[in-house]
Amino acid sequence: MSDILFKTLDYIFSYRVAGICAQNGKVLLQKPSDDTSYAFPGGHVSFGETNEQTLIREFKEEIGADIAVGKLRWVGELFFPWGKKSCHQICLYYEISILSGDTPTEGMFPAREQLEGRSFTLEFHWVPLEKAKKIEICPSNLTDFLLKLDGGVELFVYREE
Repeated sequence: MSDILFKTLDYIFSYRVAGICAQNGKVLLQKPSDDTSYAFPGGHVSFGETNEQTLIREFKEEIGADIAVGKLRWVGELFFPWGKKSCHQICLYYEISILSGDTPTEGMFPAREQLEGRSFTLEFHWVPLEKAKKIEICPSNLTDFLLKLDGGVELFVYREE
């Protein structure tokens, strides 16, 4: 499968989906083992794949979990540096629930990730919702959105210089 990820000499375009898994007062977040900032788990959509199929595949590959995909909650237009290039990413965030699998329901657990031909370790953390404001979540404006999940779909633009 080929990810919807385009590169030019100066820019990168990325189409990604992410899962918002909040249960028992905690949210599931991921981060590279060598980084301090967290993100919502997910991945790049492949050509011919629906957003739901992408989330199901990514959660199965990364943490061995079978999931159900719920409502679309956030639509993000993200602008940030990707290495030495500028990235423009469209990311759709869906509520998800874990149905089965050997996924731990608390603490931290590692997983392997592949991106652009390199492999690295991702850490998955169950973060208590009350601690979400005390950690760095990218994009940073999602912390406020996370605390009001009962609303409708939110569109946001995030620019990191």
